[in-house]
Amino acid sequence: MSDAGLASKEGFSERERPIFEAWRDAGYFLRSAGFGEMANQSYTIVIPPPNVTGVLHMGHALNDTIQDACIRRARMQGMQTRWILGTDHAGIATQTKVDKHLAEQGINRREIGREAFIEACQEWRLEYGTTIVNQIASMGCSCDYEHEQFTMSPEFSRAVRKLFVDWYNDGIIYRGKRIVNWCPSCTTAIADDEAEYEDEHGSLWYLRYPLSEPVGDIEYLVVATTRPETMLGDTGVAVNPKDERYKDLIGKTVDLPIVGRKIPIFADFYVDSSFGTGAVKTTPAHDPNDFAMGERAGLERINIFDETAHVVEGFGKFSGMDRDEARAAVVDAFEQLGLLDHIEEHDHSVMHCYRCHNKLEPWLSEQWFVAVDKLKAPAAKAVESGQIQFHPARWLQVYLDWLENLKDWCISRQLWWGHRIPMFYCDKCGWKAASVDDIEVCPECGAPVRQDEDVLDTWFSSQLWPFATQGWGDMGNDSPELQKYYPTQVLSTARDIMGLWVARMVMASEYCTGKIPFQHVIIHPTVMGADGKPMSKSRGNGVDPVELMADYGADGMRFGLLTQVTGAQAMRFDRQKIEGARNFANKVRNAARFVLMHMDGFVPGEPEPVKAADKWILSRLAHLAKAVDDAYDAFEFGEMTRELYGFFWNEFCDWYIEFSKSRLTDQSDPADKLACQRNLVFVLEQAIRLLHPVMPFITEEIYKEIPHASAAPMLIVSEWPDASLLAKYADADAERAVQLVCNIVGAVRSARARYGLSPKTELKVYVKAADEDCALIEGQRMSIESLGRCEELIVGSDVVKPSESSATLSSDLEIYTVLTGHVDFDAECKRVKKELDKTEADAEKLRRKLSNEGFLKKAAPEIIEKDRNHLNELEDVIDKLNAQLKDIA
Repeated sequence: MSDAGLASKEGFSERERPIFEAWRDAGYFLRSAGFGEMANQSYTIVIPPPNVTGVLHMGHALNDTIQDACIRRARMQGMQTRWILGTDHAGIATQTKVDKHLAEQGINRREIGREAFIEACQEWRLEYGTTIVNQIASMGCSCDYEHEQFTMSPEFSRAVRKLFVDWYNDGIIYRGKRIVNWCPSCTTAIADDEAEYEDEHGSLWYLRYPLSEPVGDIEYLVVATTRPETMLGDTGVAVNPKDERYKDLIGKTVDLPIVGRKIPIFADFYVDSSFGTGAVKTTPAHDPNDFAMGERAGLERINIFDETAHVVEGFGKFSGMDRDEARAAVVDAFEQLGLLDHIEEHDHSVMHCYRCHNKLEPWLSEQWFVAVDKLKAPAAKAVESGQIQFHPARWLQVYLDWLENLKDWCISRQLWWGHRIPMFYCDKCGWKAASVDDIEVCPECGAPVRQDEDVLDTWFSSQLWPFATQGWGDMGNDSPELQKYYPTQVLSTARDIMGLWVARMVMASEYCTGKIPFQHVIIHPTVMGADGKPMSKSRGNGVDPVELMADYGADGMRFGLLTQVTGAQAMRFDRQKIEGARNFANKVRNAARFVLMHMDGFVPGEPEPVKAADKWILSRLAHLAKAVDDAYDAFEFGEMTRELYGFFWNEFCDWYIEFSKSRLTDQSDPADKLACQRNLVFVLEQAIRLLHPVMPFITEEIYKEIPHASAAPMLIVSEWPDASLLAKYADADAERAVQLVCNIVGAVRSARARYGLSPKTELKVYVKAADEDCALIEGQRMSIESLGRCEELIVGSDVVKPSESSATLSSDLEIYTVLTGHVDFDAECKRVKKELDKTEADAEKLRRKLSNEGFLKKAAPEIIEKDRNHLNELEDVIDKLNAQLKDIA
């Protein structure tokens, strides 16, 4: 096995591509047939469909690694597996990109019309829509590429229409005029949970509204507002009915300045008497709370903005102004009239569009809505009963809280790219109906009919994803695939679409199929930049997964990402972890090379635990298999990678291979050599099976080189190690014995390294241990003396520390390595003291710096974190230097 090309960016892809193509060509990515005890169990995952115009980012890379690890393990366990792949049409995102693309050519979509624009979107999708799918493939993801799904395919479109018609006829979908979150830039409505809140430093304007007739000595009311421009649409002033200040004013009117409209003063318990003046201007067409108060009070609704947030006709000089211009002009007008009472600074959160990031406008508009109250109860029960489980478990309450606070969902969008709402109208006789199939002629009067112009929210179609991808649109619940493979087993997704997508899938699935859509929901952490902030181009802290794979291989990126998963909500990206994973891949490859280079005379057979080291490694393998299974079952991917790393790097590579070297020479006893070979092959093969779901390429590459008596044609379809069968190798005594060997040899090697002694230098070693451990050590004397290059090994329960020796405490042992004759203690003592003084001085400077409040307030978080890490490193060095002084003093 050659390492040529490892250092080059092309090296990994050159090695990985043929393996991926072999998997695909053999049909291993299709629904597997199943084998063994789990042959009749199914395991299905639906990928969270990335946008058709998207590219792979770090969130995708982490999530796709998690899903592939789960599906590969299930495939090896013998289940009937399928990972459903597909993309989302992404209404607003795609339309925005195509709009911009056409504009660069001097083309306006309204000039070319709806059909031509949709055709341009389809062309864009065909040109760019495969990018992310190809990138997912480059990760080694074992998806079903032959049956790729799309949220606007004919089959999917039929499913979307079917659900709309069913909900409409069931009274769940309705059309109404209500306040929506309107994006003046995208010129479409946005759902509540698609809005992003951003904190802004703003103002609170106090405006005087003159009473139509003074009441006693009160001539005007003062209202406080963050949006003075919307006063053009005010139709009332609200006060709390218990507010003694205003009880005599309820039922009176004020003359709305500038506009001259008489508006009533009314009472509503919603008003917070402690905010501002306790009198609230009410604009029912431009605020959802004002809308509700206005509805209770019977107020008029006046929409002052058009779809681009410019003031409509009828407001004099203000007409045609945008929001910001109107705000400045209104404030100036109040000031000129002497009606601007005062202005205060006021910080508040403002809603922005999640796509274009412009400010949203609360806007009265006629839209289509889903009445969610009819759907929430089954979706909550599915989680409360434990049918659906969240990992980590804390997300369960987040899900339930979101459901409890959910309001009716605005599902219509003023776009062209998307699922057009399947409502048909006859303008001649007033007939209307929802229909799965297109209708051209009115069934009542025979006149031509028209279809609704709006399209459905992207999330309306994606909520059908788990079952519409398995035949529901064409056959409903009679779909053979649904009957056999539904519900799916695992959904892995990001926390920010818990409500947007996860809860809606549960609601839709319960209604459409009567079943939950998935049994487990994994909420993976958000991958942040190395500075702890969200990754973005503007911050310059983003990382391209494609470049990572070019530098470290898909295996290195996958393993390195999973090692960073700890259960926290956010995961700070650490490139060193990716580098460490690449080095780990090389370590595994080198270990395999060692085993395969020592196969002379090998005859396949069962493992033969002849020596304590054999029993130890087989016992550790049994532990590994169970630990990996436990981690998978709990979806603790970071813990799983740490177990694999520790076994390969420390136990198999650093120790068992070291134990084996002397047994594999030409002079070795043939029977013992064969036993050692069989043990090495067995442990290597079982271990790479456990590693395969996370590092599929290197393990598959190794697997084809291992001599098999009989085995699966490729590792991807080989049998998953059975932890219950491997449990027979568990041997606590062997583990303790070899652990003692490792601790003693490790202590001696550390002493050599600490004092710069040659690895060949033989040293006297004293070990103090309990009587039972002394017996185990004596049984491994030859191994300790050989591996530790011990001139003499003295073991006992009454051993005392010799003079001029290094001391190590490890696992109830006291290990003393005699340094007499090998170290100039006077010179060494002076050197260590000098280094210790310098290190302590450097550490003290950092301590003073980090205790300075001024520095902590002004310095960037990453600088503070860097200094703290440096201080920790210095303190570790100080501890080690003090240990050396203790040895040689």
